Amino acid sequence: MTEQMKKKIEWGLCILLALLYLNAGLNKVFMYMPPPADLPEPMVKLMEAFNTIGWLMPLVAFAEIVGGILILIPRFRALGMLVLFPILVGIFLTHLIQFPAGLPIAIAMLGIQGWVMINHKEKLLPLIR
Repeated sequence: MTEQMKKKIEWGLCILLALLYLNAGLNKVFMYMPPPADLPEPMVKLMEAFNTIGWLMPLVAFAEIVGGILILIPRFRALGMLVLFPILVGIFLTHLIQFPAGLPIAIAMLGIQGWVMINHKEKLLPLIR
């Protein structure tokens, strides 16, 4: 795979990931999408618990919106991935434990974000050395 093709694929996947995060963040702010009617009771209770912590969901929404914007800017893509990584871990674990029906999209997001982070390892590795 040529470097130019790799960059185009990364750009397309980052646009998809950014749209997912921006939609999720904006939905937390403006609540324009109702939650699915078929959510299991433990998932409903979990979401209610998150909402009782008044600052948590606005913080997650802010991180999703800022991170989604950052991954659209190639210079700041690695930073956006770092901002969004803890949120993605929460999404993955929530779907793994509480709502397995959403696991395929969580795995796809994990794969895309992992691939992009590996592509930007030269920017990320100095943070842990």
